[in-house]
Amino acid sequence: MQARIHFISGLPRSGSTLLAAILRQNPRFHAGMTGPIGSLIDANLRVMSMSNETAIYITDKQREALLRNIFSTYYADIPNGDVVFDTNRNWCARLSLLAELFPDARIICCVRDVPWIFDSIERLIRNNKFQPSGIFSFEPGGTVYSRVEGLAGSNGMVGFAWNALREAFFSEYTDRIMALTYETLTTRPDLALEAVYDFIGEKLFQHDFENVEFDAEEFDRRLGTPGLHRVSRQVRPSSRRSLLPGDLVRKYENDAFWRDPARNPHNVRVV
Repeated sequence: MQARIHFISGLPRSGSTLLAAILRQNPRFHAGMTGPIGSLIDANLRVMSMSNETAIYITDKQREALLRNIFSTYYADIPNGDVVFDTNRNWCARLSLLAELFPDARIICCVRDVPWIFDSIERLIRNNKFQPSGIFSFEPGGTVYSRVEGLAGSNGMVGFAWNALREAFFSEYTDRIMALTYETLTTRPDLALEAVYDFIGEKLFQHDFENVEFDAEEFDRRLGTPGLHRVSRQVRPSSRRSLLPGDLVRKYENDAFWRDPARNPHNVRVV
């Protein structure tokens, strides 16, 4: 790749799209919502595995080159010297691969108190009363309890990302990751962006937190979840009462392991 590359990962509904929308104000930066590269990487790893009888003819050196070329082809139009931020929740579970492909890359992990993640998703579902969401396979039934249970499962939208994040926190690549809390990003965006620039080794850019724009209206419409990637113009914390029953809040309120030094033994930077 001509451009430098970093990654945005972490938990859903935790500010990754907002962070990308802010970063793209810098004319040298290229960022957006979750893109197709994560799926392309997984598909190619599967095809090049021994489940394909002809994979015996593919060397690891060729595998590495093919995977790297997915990135360089997708971002071929990015000028030399610019910086790409590729977003995918799967990257936390692919640190060893990313370290091999891009030794200088850094991963920004967006995190948020888990009950508020569930609340944010539940709010989207309730706001879209006349169309089932693709988040739940377009099924119209269920309750807040079944929806949270599905999201929290090991392969669920939240559960998988949470497990991948924990894996990253206990990996041998913790020097490559930082955790950026939704709370800091929305209440002190200046502090959050200063930390991001310091982490990736770039000169600080003067961002405008009063005029942030991003929307993926057509994508969200096809997913049956309008507003999923809509970013408000002004970066502000939201103050509201949770839609979750109290027992669900209590069940997940201690899952923010990044706040507990005892559960962050490698001292991953948390902002």
